[in-house]
Amino acid sequence: MARSTTIMSPSPTPTMTKPSRLRSRITSWVMLSPASTPPYTPLPGESTLFTSSPRIAFALSTPAHYPGKQQQAFSLASTSGLLYLTNRRLIYLPDKSTPQLQSFAAPILNLHDSHVAAPWFGPNVWTALLQPTSGGGIPIPPAGVVEVKLTFKDGGAFDFHTRYERVRERLQQAVETQRMDGDGQGGAQRVDVGNVDLEELPVYVEEGEGPLIAPIAPTIQQNGRMGGDGVRERPRREEVPDEAPPGYEEAQMAGLQDELERREQR
Repeated sequence: MARSTTIMSPSPTPTMTKPSRLRSRITSWVMLSPASTPPYTPLPGESTLFTSSPRIAFALSTPAHYPGKQQQAFSLASTSGLLYLTNRRLIYLPDKSTPQLQSFAAPILNLHDSHVAAPWFGPNVWTALLQPTSGGGIPIPPAGVVEVKLTFKDGGAFDFHTRYERVRERLQQAVETQRMDGDGQGGAQRVDVGNVDLEELPVYVEEGEGPLIAPIAPTIQQNGRMGGDGVRERPRREEVPDEAPPGYEEAQMAGLQDELERREQR
């Protein structure tokens, strides 16, 4: 399984020892490079597809509503930072790092059930469930997932979500293709996501034997006839009588007269 990480502080000690510094560097899957743009070192084949506006708030916690066993409370948060979307990962860099949170990165295929909430008041919030892995710096709860929340204080949540879903769809297709071509196992671990083509897919159009609704033109053509010279003849109109229809009393009198004549003939 791909890894999702955040830099966690080592065990509290009076001074940072050399082994603990090494351990902190190993658990960080975002190699920071402040002098570059973006300010991190990309992975092989990684390219940045989206950079958010400033003031993105970040929260990582055990989901209280998620079904399962009682979970030990866990949370990390930052009130402001920048969000990056690459063809491999989702990366968050806080404006002010802390010993608990210096950076956050999650492989895209480790994120699930993402959606945007648009409250009546306040900024839009993007939420997803994350599957952390052993050694990634995030404790794995009994339910197996933690909740990621990104608050877009200056807008852009739906734009980010659209791009994220597009990238994830391409990566998921690559995984499914790998499973079909291989032995059905391996999944994302065997896919080189850096080489996945992220071009637009053609619009899917379901093919059938014919249109569900008959065309209008043939129906209209049935109202006329073709003449011998190939010229369509106009349909004949029914002749309308010039005289007005008989009234009720006249019709009744005519009926009585007919009845009297039949009786006389008997």
